[in-house]
Amino acid sequence: MSEINSINHQGKLAKQARIAIVSSRFNSFIVDKLNEGAIKTLKQNGIDEEDIIHVKVPGAFEIPVVVKTLLDKSVYDAIITLGAVIRGETPHFDYICDACSSGISRLALDYGVPVIFGVLTVDTTEQALDRSGEEESNKGSEAAEAALEMIGVLSQIKA
Repeated sequence: MSEINSINHQGKLAKQARIAIVSSRFNSFIVDKLNEGAIKTLKQNGIDEEDIIHVKVPGAFEIPVVVKTLLDKSVYDAIITLGAVIRGETPHFDYICDACSSGISRLALDYGVPVIFGVLTVDTTEQALDRSGEEESNKGSEAAEAALEMIGVLSQIKA
């Protein structure tokens, strides 16, 4: 039995990749930490800075349209989406989370390119801070790891 293994023995991605990060500016005190975690993880895994593009949008609702535009260019091996939506007193939270998550998942399936959902959807600011902290608890870092793994898995399946 053969096994598809996306990461080589040094823990590095087997090929150079181009990766886009699309992040929201809303709740930037959280999202900036997610961005830092993602970029640090990508660099630690051998992705050159010139192979990372970072696009900032107003909020999570706007993420899918920018992801689609990037996917239309057909130059990115993965796209990482980052944001923080914190529940308020109205149903607005539910609408934003649903639109963002369904748009992102639909694009990944339609284009066959990993689009990693790193948008925090939390009840409190404290929960968001807990998920944007140090590397071991930084969901931006985890999203970058997922992107790298998915690039490897898909490239092996296609080979």
